[in-house]
Amino acid sequence: MNNREIPLTDLPPERKAKVVRIEGGFGLQNKLRVMGIREGQVIRIISKQFFQGPITVVVNGCQVTLGRGMAQRIIVEVM
Repeated sequence: MNNREIPLTDLPPERKAKVVRIEGGFGLQNKLRVMGIREGQVIRIISKQFFQGPITVVVNGCQVTLGRGMAQRIIVEVM
Protein backbone atom coordinates (compact mmCIF):
# COMPACT_ATOMS: atom_id res chain seq x y z
CA MET A 1 0.00 0.00 0.00
CA ASN A 2 1.46 3.36 -0.94
CA ASN A 3 0.91 6.66 0.87
CA ARG A 4 -2.11 7.65 -1.25
CA GLU A 5 -3.94 4.35 -0.70
CA ILE A 6 -6.13 4.26 2.39
CA PRO A 7 -9.10 2.26 3.66
CA LEU A 8 -12.45 3.81 2.73
CA THR A 9 -13.14 4.42 6.43
CA ASP A 10 -10.23 6.93 6.54
CA LEU A 11 -11.51 8.99 3.60
CA PRO A 12 -12.90 12.38 4.70
CA PRO A 13 -16.56 13.09 3.81
CA GLU A 14 -17.20 14.72 0.40
CA ARG A 15 -13.72 13.73 -0.85
CA LYS A 16 -13.54 11.63 -4.04
CA ALA A 17 -11.41 8.52 -4.37
CA LYS A 18 -10.88 5.65 -6.80
CA VAL A 19 -11.33 2.06 -5.63
CA VAL A 20 -7.95 0.32 -5.96
CA ARG A 21 -8.77 -3.10 -4.54
CA ILE A 22 -11.07 -5.01 -2.23
CA GLU A 23 -9.32 -7.00 0.48
CA GLY A 24 -11.64 -9.87 1.15
CA GLY A 25 -12.86 -13.21 0.00
CA PHE A 26 -15.01 -14.04 -3.00
CA GLY A 27 -18.25 -13.52 -1.08
CA LEU A 28 -17.39 -9.98 0.02
CA GLN A 29 -16.03 -9.02 -3.39
CA ASN A 30 -19.13 -10.37 -5.12
CA LYS A 31 -21.50 -8.58 -2.73
CA LEU A 32 -19.72 -5.25 -3.26
CA ARG A 33 -19.67 -5.70 -7.05
CA VAL A 34 -23.42 -6.27 -7.02
CA MET A 35 -23.72 -2.92 -5.20
CA GLY A 36 -21.62 -1.29 -7.95
CA ILE A 37 -18.41 -1.03 -5.92
CA ARG A 38 -15.51 -2.48 -7.91
CA GLU A 39 -11.94 -1.65 -8.84
CA GLY A 40 -11.61 1.57 -10.85
CA GLN A 41 -14.90 3.12 -9.71
CA VAL A 42 -14.95 6.64 -8.28
CA ILE A 43 -16.52 6.72 -4.82
CA ARG A 44 -17.44 9.55 -2.43
CA ILE A 45 -18.52 9.40 1.22
CA ILE A 46 -21.59 11.49 1.94
CA SER A 47 -22.05 10.57 5.61
CA LYS A 48 -20.27 8.76 8.43
CA GLN A 49 -22.15 7.78 11.57
CA PHE A 50 -20.42 8.09 14.93
CA PHE A 51 -19.24 5.22 17.12
CA GLN A 52 -18.41 2.77 14.35
CA GLY A 53 -21.77 3.22 12.64
CA PRO A 54 -22.43 2.77 8.92
CA ILE A 55 -20.95 4.81 6.08
CA THR A 56 -23.05 6.08 3.16
CA VAL A 57 -21.26 6.48 -0.17
CA VAL A 58 -22.17 7.52 -3.70
CA VAL A 59 -20.95 5.30 -6.53
CA ASN A 60 -22.27 5.53 -10.11
CA GLY A 61 -24.84 8.09 -8.95
CA CYS A 62 -26.38 5.66 -6.43
CA GLN A 63 -26.25 5.86 -2.64
CA VAL A 64 -25.05 2.73 -0.86
CA THR A 65 -24.75 2.22 2.91
CA LEU A 66 -21.95 -0.02 4.16
CA GLY A 67 -20.99 -1.31 7.58
CA ARG A 68 -17.60 -0.24 8.90
CA GLY A 69 -16.19 -3.76 8.55
CA MET A 70 -16.98 -3.85 4.83
CA ALA A 71 -15.79 -0.28 4.27
CA GLN A 72 -12.48 -1.04 6.04
CA ARG A 73 -11.70 -3.67 3.39
CA ILE A 74 -12.18 -1.29 0.45
CA ILE A 75 -8.82 0.31 -0.38
CA VAL A 76 -9.06 3.61 -2.25
CA GLU A 77 -6.68 6.13 -3.80
CA VAL A 78 -7.47 9.74 -2.93
CA MET A 79 -8.06 11.94 -5.97
